[in-house]
Amino acid sequence: MSIQNKIEIIEPRTIWIGNEKAPVRVIMYGDYESEACAKAQEAIDLLLKQYPEQIRFQYRHFPLTRVHQHSHKAAEAAVAAVQEGKFWEMHHLLFAHRRRLGPISLKEYAREAGVMDKNLIPKLVDSVYGWTVRADLLEGVDKGVRDVPAIFINDERYEGKPTHSALVKHLQEYLPAKKKRA
Repeated sequence: MSIQNKIEIIEPRTIWIGNEKAPVRVIMYGDYESEACAKAQEAIDLLLKQYPEQIRFQYRHFPLTRVHQHSHKAAEAAVAAVQEGKFWEMHHLLFAHRRRLGPISLKEYAREAGVMDKNLIPKLVDSVYGWTVRADLLEGVDKGVRDVPAIFINDERYEGKPTHSALVKHLQEYLPAKKKRA
C-alpha cells in the first residue's frame, strides 16, 4: 500500500456518549443484526436518559458473522460514520433497521445519518474499515466475549440480563444514592 492510499482512521474506541467524568463506564460489545443487542441498546439508552451525569457509554463491534451475514459490513459502515462525527446517528439507524443491512440500505442509512462520503460503497467493498472492526472483535475475544450482547460496567463483566430494570438494580452499587430515580 502506498503512502497516498493510507488513510488515518478514527477508531470507534475513542467515541463515548455521556458525561466524561461519569463514575460509571458501560461498554457493550454487540452485533447490529442481533435482536438481543438492539434490546440491550434500548435499555442502555434509557439509562443514559435516566442518569445523564453518572453514566458514560461506548459501543464496540462484535459481529457474529456465522449467524448474521450483514453484521460485519454494518459495523464497517458505523466506523465510516465515525470518520464524519456521525457514529451515534448511524449506530441507532443500524439497530432500528437491523433486518435490512445490505449495501444499498447501508448507503441510505449513512445519508440519513449525515455521512457525506461519496465513496462509502467502494470503501465497504474494499473493507477499508474491516481491520478496525476486527480490532474490536479481537479485543472482545481477549476479554472472554463469545456471544453478544456482552456488557462491561467499569471494566467488570455484567452477567445478568441486559434489561433496563436489571441494569438499574445492578448499577445501584456504582451510583450515588441521591440520584436514584424511578
